[in-house]
Amino acid sequence: METVRSADEIRNWVESWRLENRSVGFVPTMGALHEGHLALVRHASQLADRVVVSIFVNPTQFGAGEDFELYPRSEEQDSELLQEGGCHLLFLPEPSTIYPDGHSTYVEVETPAERLEGEFRPGHFRGVATVVTQLLNLVRPNVAVFGQKDAQQLAVVRRLVRDLHLPVEIASHPTVREPDGLAMSSRNAYLAADERTAASAIYRSLSSARQRIEQGERSAEAIRHVLSEVLEREPLIDIEYAEVVEADTFEPIRRIRGSIVMPVAVRIGTTRLIDNFSLEVDG
Repeated sequence: METVRSADEIRNWVESWRLENRSVGFVPTMGALHEGHLALVRHASQLADRVVVSIFVNPTQFGAGEDFELYPRSEEQDSELLQEGGCHLLFLPEPSTIYPDGHSTYVEVETPAERLEGEFRPGHFRGVATVVTQLLNLVRPNVAVFGQKDAQQLAVVRRLVRDLHLPVEIASHPTVREPDGLAMSSRNAYLAADERTAASAIYRSLSSARQRIEQGERSAEAIRHVLSEVLEREPLIDIEYAEVVEADTFEPIRRIRGSIVMPVAVRIGTTRLIDNFSLEVDG
């Protein structure tokens, strides 16, 4: 595995692969890698001949008072994991590469970025859309792989690529979970032991809601109630949202049918966690 940091280096590597008629897969990350990230890398290696992974903790997607300074960074460990995990090229851009002096261009996606994460983290998706656009332009992959845990982000990226006619396929990979169902996340490292135990209620709430749908419940309001009811039994959890939305737009729905997402965001102590289940439901 090679490591590059500059725009010229990443472009030169990708261009050399293209001259060899090799396809390129791309996995953008913020580092602090875990098995969930490595699953994305393996997925990308199944879809393309060469795999690029970027690590960049993007300042513009963090709001005031969020954990940008505290966000875990482990470049050496991440590099070792990627070396073993099938990555061919690690891209570690400097902030000045992504945001050069005088940078003043940003990308904003409206639907599906307006609600939920868009409301609770103003400016978050503006930062996400901007950095994803820049990384896709720098790497120019054939396919980019994103995790389904960040379902709203995935919807935003797909809309971005569609609306701007970017020549890349967006693939997704199912959420990778701990044995008790908690979605793997770099922020899980923030949790104290009792908070980690409490966090398992997130998966229980989603599982209970899915079971009710599988039993025939089609009222979205009833499913929202199921989600909230399970979460509220855990005293360490503060709910930010527990929703049922249409998968492409992330608009709330009344009747459950077609492609839906049940996104949940909670705070446990100082840690904010998100998760979701996506379902295809007959009317």
